[in-house]
Amino acid sequence: MAETVTIAKSEYDYLKKKADFADDILCQLESSLEDIQAGRIKAASH
Repeated sequence: MAETVTIAKSEYDYLKKKADFADDILCQLESSLEDIQAGRIKAASH
């Protein structure tokens, strides 16, 4: 059973923004891993 917690809207907005950012980073990481596995990444030359 889930608990109900009351927080300030500003705190909710902050946490929501962090969650959205983390989700975006995870999607980018998954996409990059797929590119690596498929051989679509070339070594960078300096």
